[in-house]
Amino acid sequence: MKRIVLWFMSTLTVVTLLFGYSTSTSPEPATGAATVVSAPAVPGTSTSDTAGAITVTGPSADTRWGPVQVQVTVASGTITDVTVVDYPTGNGKDREINEEAVPILVQETLDAQSADIDMVSGATVTSEGYLESLQAALDEAGL
Repeated sequence: MKRIVLWFMSTLTVVTLLFGYSTSTSPEPATGAATVVSAPAVPGTSTSDTAGAITVTGPSADTRWGPVQVQVTVASGTITDVTVVDYPTGNGKDREINEEAVPILVQETLDAQSADIDMVSGATVTSEGYLESLQAALDEAGL
């Protein structure tokens, strides 16, 4: 009889823990801190300033976790700035991953001066979308 009661209580504990587990896709409660992501820019648009720099926005690349869109500024054939206009922020895990991955992708682009960069481990989906949008923007800019 003691074994049956022990087995039943153990099973009940495990089931309770399983149903109480919160996954990364669960919405996070509001903490007061807000993540600001710009509204997606119109793909294929470009602007230029008086110094001859042009800014080109790549198309939004749809990924499994959300869209990724990149904007590049090019002056005299050199990539001078990269802005990730849109990226997945649907849940806490997305925000945590992309908070680290996006600056790495931007810096690698500026260092390589092309879309020939490594993907960020742990942010493969965002990296793929980033590269797709970046390459289209660079093609539009003539690089």
